[in-house]
Amino acid sequence: MDRFSLLSLLILALTAACVVRADEDPLIRQVVSDGEDDALLNADHHFTLFKSKYGKSYATQEEHDYRLSVFKANLRRAKRHQLLDPSAVHGVTKFSDLTPKEFRRTFLGIRKSSSGKRKLKLPADAHAAEILPTSDLPSDFDWRDYGAVTGVKDQGSCGSCWSFSTTGALEGANFLATGELVSLSEQQLVDCDHLCDPEEAGACDSGCNGGLMTTAYEYVLQSGGLEKEKDYPYTGKDGTCKFDKSKIAAAVANFSVVSLDEDQIAANLVKHGPLSVGINAVFMQTYIGGVSCPYICSKRNLDHGVLLVGYGAAGYAPIRFKDKPYWIVKNSWGENWGEEGYYKICRGNNICGIDSMVSTVTAASTIKQ
Repeated sequence: MDRFSLLSLLILALTAACVVRADEDPLIRQVVSDGEDDALLNADHHFTLFKSKYGKSYATQEEHDYRLSVFKANLRRAKRHQLLDPSAVHGVTKFSDLTPKEFRRTFLGIRKSSSGKRKLKLPADAHAAEILPTSDLPSDFDWRDYGAVTGVKDQGSCGSCWSFSTTGALEGANFLATGELVSLSEQQLVDCDHLCDPEEAGACDSGCNGGLMTTAYEYVLQSGGLEKEKDYPYTGKDGTCKFDKSKIAAAVANFSVVSLDEDQIAANLVKHGPLSVGINAVFMQTYIGGVSCPYICSKRNLDHGVLLVGYGAAGYAPIRFKDKPYWIVKNSWGENWGEEGYYKICRGNNICGIDSMVSTVTAASTIKQ
């Protein structure tokens, strides 16, 4: 390899390291420094195992070396996350060769408003959720135990998390209304739902470029319903709308936004089925398992749509930490992420904004064609 090529590789590697550092949450970097490079011991070996486990390959040696440098930066990042989130386990995941910016652009997707904020608004057909009694709530609850949750799905390299959060909530609500669990089509939402917020110029559901769950409910209400997954299969790409109204499998009767009160969130979960929620996913790129309860996590920067399916009274934590009550969250990154596709995040204090963007949907018991 000539001197020019070697110089180019060096510049590429240094650029990768700088990009990763610039993209990291500045508050996290301020509180937890890189420290010693013990996280990089045997990094090349771990990278080889990572490529084998997730079937990763790169077109050129330059791309391979760049991804290795990103991987090393993410080892440091996982170490920082572990220090700030000691009741969870952080490390190498399927996203460890992506910079935080690439990760956010490709796998997150709650629509950002023109004002720069992510806020759950009430569309015309929505209303605030009723106040429910909370005195008799069970200490543990999981809709998976009652057959209201479909298997973990994978959105792929498409920022369509909002559509999976929407279908998950409607799948559960439809199960409660009909007694039948039907997997619904995210691709219909990706291709056909382009509704916009009338108060926000340019704030529209945009397939792989993001959307919002309440706007998606509004679309389902207006269009008449969603088809089954098998009739309108997921491609992970923006496409032309092929909605066939004669194949509607589930419809929305109404939907509402739940208050920030965690007892009310739990009560709505138990009564109405799984809930659509937004979350700040900054710790999720490196999450492996356990109950995530970071000391520092913005409650405002909500960038990922997920499904709340249950809660537990106390999750496992190392001896020096008190066991923590937690929410059980179904994600849409496949079963080879987290705890077989699920994420546990502690209840209390609206950690990572988990209580800030919560909505519930009621399915129609009969479908009008």
